[in-house]
Amino acid sequence: MDTRSSGGARPATRATFGDLFRVREFRALWISNVTSVLGDRLAVVALAILVYDRTRSPVLAAIAYAAGYVPWVIGGLLFSPIADRYPRREVMVICDLVRVILVAIMVIPGVPPAVLVVLLFTATMFAPPFEAARAAIVPDIVKGEMYVLGIAVVQTTFRVGIVLGAAAGGVAVAFLGARPALAMDAVTFAVSALAIRYGTKARPAAVRQRRAGGPIVDLRAGFSLVFGDIELRTLVLFGWLVGLYAVPEGIAAPLAHSLHGGDVLIGLLIASTQAGAVFALPAFSRFVPPARRLRWMGPLAIATCATLVLIVFRPGPIGSMVIFAVSGVFGVYQIAANTAFVARVPDERRSQAFGLANAGVIVGQGLGFVLGGAAAGRFAPQDVIVVAAGAGALIAVALTRTWRRALADPV
Repeated sequence: MDTRSSGGARPATRATFGDLFRVREFRALWISNVTSVLGDRLAVVALAILVYDRTRSPVLAAIAYAAGYVPWVIGGLLFSPIADRYPRREVMVICDLVRVILVAIMVIPGVPPAVLVVLLFTATMFAPPFEAARAAIVPDIVKGEMYVLGIAVVQTTFRVGIVLGAAAGGVAVAFLGARPALAMDAVTFAVSALAIRYGTKARPAAVRQRRAGGPIVDLRAGFSLVFGDIELRTLVLFGWLVGLYAVPEGIAAPLAHSLHGGDVLIGLLIASTQAGAVFALPAFSRFVPPARRLRWMGPLAIATCATLVLIVFRPGPIGSMVIFAVSGVFGVYQIAANTAFVARVPDERRSQAFGLANAGVIVGQGLGFVLGGAAAGRFAPQDVIVVAAGAGALIAVALTRTWRRALADPV
């Protein structure tokens, strides 16, 4: 992998987080990331509450909440290649501006609940091409070890933003109302668009000539690239393991109930699933050498899942939170998988590859939450976690063996 830095950064061989934030373009992307994540979570929570208040229907409220997630699958599969065919900065800015308009319409009094859900669904459709473009442009801005630090910052920000954004959504709705909360979301997209437009440089599209065929042909080519290569396929599957070890987050409510806790414990359990990674990601990316990160990727993935099996001993609230946090620490293997993935994907397919990988993560987490929740209705939540984690550990063992064979016997 190229170890030179770009954008005026220092040499990447001994890069620090201070060096990273001295890169003007990365600062702009980070500001965009912070505002977008907070705004997205705030909007989903605010709209779900608004729909429930208007209809008193738990089903419609759940649909409103799901409308902030489902479009990621469609957008990730079909629209992510847009960020390869057109300049990525312009794709991000346009996606943000469209979302400003759509969310602003939601603020208008009297908009029917069904229309609000459709507007959120449509607005979220623009998130996958935006995120694919952002993920694909980061390697152009910072390279080598600077890129690793950058991904650690982005992932840490995302994890913190999810928790804070959801909490801020509840607080904003409680004190300001749902519509002002949605207006705040529109502002976050405007800030993001300004940060990207004036904080990053214009770059040409990665694809110099228009590809032959339509979206389906393009999608087939993307699948062939990602899943036809044993190394890329293995790295993607390492990333998708999150669908199994994130199950505790999805069944935090029944778990808290089984531990004789209330809403506070639910929040603490969810936060604990993110807390370990928030502290471990920066340290892992900063102090562990690249070669060692790759060697540790498989064992850490196994440990991420295997640690959760300790829930079988039925620890109390504190013990459960400690187990979740430690599992999150081992989840830093995702940094190694991400870096290796970027190094193996050609620039002209980078956005599409990220879009496919992200779509799988969203589907995996969604299925994990749904199936885990359904199982927790019939079995003890701890047993559901143990089964999911055990399956994840076995899959991680198989992926580790495949990865090592692929490196030992390159095609």
